[in-house]
Amino acid sequence: MARIISGFAGSLTIVVPPAGTRPTSDRVREAIFSSLDARGVISGARVVDLYAGSGALGLEAASRGAASVILVDKASAATTACKKNAATVLKAAPRGSKLTIDVSGSAVQQFLDTPRQPWDIVFIDPPYEFSNAEVEANLAALVHRLSEDAVVVLERSSRGAAPVWPEGLELERRKDYGDTSLFWLRPS
Repeated sequence: MARIISGFAGSLTIVVPPAGTRPTSDRVREAIFSSLDARGVISGARVVDLYAGSGALGLEAASRGAASVILVDKASAATTACKKNAATVLKAAPRGSKLTIDVSGSAVQQFLDTPRQPWDIVFIDPPYEFSNAEVEANLAALVHRLSEDAVVVLERSSRGAAPVWPEGLELERRKDYGDTSLFWLRPS
């Protein structure tokens, strides 16, 4: 069982696809959002959650004040869970809220290859078995879709090598939480 940690939807339970996902732990999500809150970047942000699974990261951002969120996952069970969870969060939104949450069932690379407005916060949490080459292709496609002060949070296994950062993105910091490594990236 997963839940939204804080914000207007805090404590709401969200559904997790029955198989094929590795939900980000509450501990890691809290660390991510404590850092984003400290930077003051969530309020009004345009957010995309790639390889969304249940959509927990994007929905947490929505609950904490993001203006728009797109949840992207090609697995049908994940897309179904994301749609249900998005409806739950939108129902809890304050009266008069202009929050939008969209769900895309596209493959991530296909989604990124389609022109979009720039994003302020990007969560990218591919399955750990995805090769660094796949992740690097995703990151390269992101470069021209980021706002000037964007934050990209990449989650990978701490047991593997770090990806090579494409031109236009630079590593700000890395933090390990057991089997999980978080890479904080920004436009260079």
